[in-house]
Amino acid sequence: MINLLKTFCLTFLSTIEADSALDWQLGFQDPATPIMEGIINLHHDLMFFICVISIFVSWMLGRTLWHFNQNQNSVPSNLTHGTLIEMIWTITPAVILLIIAVPSFSLLYAMDEIISPAITIKTLGHQWYWSYEYSDYLNHESEAINFDSYMIPEEDLVKGQLRLLEVDNRMIVPINTHIRVIVTAADVLHSWAVPSLGVKCDAIPGRLNQTSLFIKRQGIYYGQCSEICGINHGFMPIVVEAVSLPNYVSWISNKLSE
Repeated sequence: MINLLKTFCLTFLSTIEADSALDWQLGFQDPATPIMEGIINLHHDLMFFICVISIFVSWMLGRTLWHFNQNQNSVPSNLTHGTLIEMIWTITPAVILLIIAVPSFSLLYAMDEIISPAITIKTLGHQWYWSYEYSDYLNHESEAINFDSYMIPEEDLVKGQLRLLEVDNRMIVPINTHIRVIVTAADVLHSWAVPSLGVKCDAIPGRLNQTSLFIKRQGIYYGQCSEICGINHGFMPIVVEAVSLPNYVSWISNKLSE
């Protein structure tokens, strides 16, 4: 009874802290990194320009169709060009693009920047699971921490766990820490993607790609392979669990002692 209650509590707490897509969700998941916050802010800024331009163009089109209809103007206009209006519709879009370019380039450079990582984690994509290696820590046999992460089959799920998203071994990382993730693949193209963290990094055989993480809050973040990699492409999820630094140290210590 006690074990059952403990399992229920752990599952309930994990569900509360889980960052995954909701049913019929259209918007972004809650951001957990500065990069994802920047992506969402850029999206909102662009949507402002898109809405304004769409309304203006729709108004102009409707006004043109109405006033230049044959019933309204039986005599067609002989106007061929207008220097002023052509300058306006050339300069205005150029200015708008320049305004959009400033935050866009800033965000792109921030995504590529790796700031003195405290932890390096190697991620290896397989058909159809992920492997993780914490090469910064060695046990008494000089072996790094490494493990495979497989999806939990539907029949083995505990009540409250997410179908097609839960794994047997999560990638554990500390919060408020600069982390470098090196991504590659062992067989075919994969892609390591976690929406709440603003990460999507291609896993290419024979090539090392890297990305960075700086998670600001504790939680469980779900992702999936985002590159079609074969028959079980939809069955190799990613789960990143962000914990406090003391809990991370305890987890590392337990892994080294295994």
